[in-house]
Amino acid sequence: MDLFGDLPEPTPPAVAAVEKEGQKGSLLFDDLPSISNSDLGAGGSLLFDDLPPASSGNPASHPIEQVSLPVSYGKGEKRKSIEGEKNGSEELVEKKVCKDSAGILGLKGYVAERKGEREEMQDAHVILNDITEECNPLSFQITRVSYFAVFDGHGGVRASTYAAQNLHQNLIRKFPKGEVPSVEKAIRRCILDTFKHTDEEFLKQASSQKPAWKDGSTATCVLAIDNILYIANLGDSRAILCRYNEETQKYTALSLSKEHNPTQYDERMRIQKAGGNVREGRVLGVLEVSRSIGDGQYKRFGVISVPDVKRCQLTHNDRFILLACDGLFKVFSPEEAVNFIMCCLEDKTLPTRDAKSSTDTKYEAACNRLANKAVQRGSADNVTVMVVRIEQ
Repeated sequence: MDLFGDLPEPTPPAVAAVEKEGQKGSLLFDDLPSISNSDLGAGGSLLFDDLPPASSGNPASHPIEQVSLPVSYGKGEKRKSIEGEKNGSEELVEKKVCKDSAGILGLKGYVAERKGEREEMQDAHVILNDITEECNPLSFQITRVSYFAVFDGHGGVRASTYAAQNLHQNLIRKFPKGEVPSVEKAIRRCILDTFKHTDEEFLKQASSQKPAWKDGSTATCVLAIDNILYIANLGDSRAILCRYNEETQKYTALSLSKEHNPTQYDERMRIQKAGGNVREGRVLGVLEVSRSIGDGQYKRFGVISVPDVKRCQLTHNDRFILLACDGLFKVFSPEEAVNFIMCCLEDKTLPTRDAKSSTDTKYEAACNRLANKAVQRGSADNVTVMVVRIEQ
């Protein structure tokens, strides 16, 4: 069965929000089905789990559909009219591109990592603020592409290192080129293909070693296409969005990812159907996550590399994206982490050093302070904290 056959067209976020509000009233999240192996084959009801748009702020920009209308010409006017129409169209396209580019929110990543009490640092990360050129030729609907990722290795550093070096390269190679009927559908196919290919290639390399590598890694990746975030994750690393709520006048933490633990019902059922079991909250009593890159010895027991994929529209109320491994979230709740970062960003006592801007200094300090605080609170795990600034 075709992995991507007969996928439905995505519902526009505004329409989905209106329908949801009509059914259940105002909700912070739409409780939509997650992506599973069975959904991939049969085709789910939705392409993505859409995260809610902001309740206020600037409306989301949508690509303009060019519509051709019949035109009648008088005698001797055809050439002049065609030339005028051509010049007018070029001017319209140029103005549209400038307008869209001006409305795209900038993204810039910062990171800090701590080994903690572990013998080695098994986390890896990638910050690519702009990979637009690498993804060319792009659809006319796409102006900017960015990529950010955190990988939390276990059993060794090889799986996380391999994923950090290769997953974005595979993503760029598989990125939809030129015009496509549906950008959303093409991006989803690209992400799922990328994760599948990266896992398969690492497992081939791991199994060819003597003894075979037993490394595995979580993956939390944010692919930003203009003002749309596509979040794909495996395992228990997380992505959080800091969004300002104008009604409460407070910053809130919106979860962008779904954790994959073998204690969750759907994950446990898949493992048991594959012949595995869950003991003490772990696959076969050993592995703490139910989806990962690598972990070849557990793949036949239901551990998969199919990510959950969510889509989120950025708004002018959004401040930053936090990506971090579970070493942070063992001692910080998402709300605590967001508030901690905000306090650092609002600290007016930080000096500007090394010719860096005060904004860069504050974001770097926020990452370092949060990572240090996680270790101080007793996180014995590796800690990686990545903050992606959303430039207004």
